[in-house]
Amino acid sequence: MTGVVLQSRLGSTRLPRKALLPFGDGTLLDSCLRRLSRVPAEVRVLATEPRSAPELGPPAEALGWAVFVGSEEDVLSRYCGAIRAFGLSRVIRATGDNPFVSPEAAIALLEDPRTSVSDYASYSGLPLGFGVEVVRASALLAAEAEASDPYEREHVCPFLYRRPDRFTLYRPEAPESLQAPEARVTVDTREDYEALLNIAAECGFDPPSAALVRRLAGSGGKD
Repeated sequence: MTGVVLQSRLGSTRLPRKALLPFGDGTLLDSCLRRLSRVPAEVRVLATEPRSAPELGPPAEALGWAVFVGSEEDVLSRYCGAIRAFGLSRVIRATGDNPFVSPEAAIALLEDPRTSVSDYASYSGLPLGFGVEVVRASALLAAEAEASDPYEREHVCPFLYRRPDRFTLYRPEAPESLQAPEARVTVDTREDYEALLNIAAECGFDPPSAALVRRLAGSGGKD
């Protein structure tokens, strides 16, 4: 079973509660959920932590997403808990600070035959904030059992791509229409958020990914 698993929490140190910042007719989290709802999957799961679940869970459930509550700091174990809870064999991993995440890129990656035979797949060349990672569940479970580096547990997939001799990694160039490797559309700071609001004022809050890339290329990827 394939599941989209979106991680989100309210405890960001650089921009606390950013998931609930206004974005269009909803929030940053709503934008992530809606765009990822277009990606084919048997289940969609918001993976959050206990203190965030009371506020983040209801909007996710309203959009048809399931909610899994796990560790705040050990995000790898949070993902693996969702794998076990929902019987997942493959995870489409996304993060809640990317309101312009690209469903088009995710679908193209999933349709690539090499993705299905890889432990880990992701595009290179996308704007930062567009991409997802497609990961075999068994590979993440192995990482959970063995990873001791806090960085590997916080960021979920480094255990895999640090070990190319052990895991099958597939990192092709993104489709040309989606390439803008210098561009940034993720939200880590208040400045990032305000920059995305400026972009949305021109492109809309739910633009096609290729149109957004054209705008980013025209501005040099920055505001």
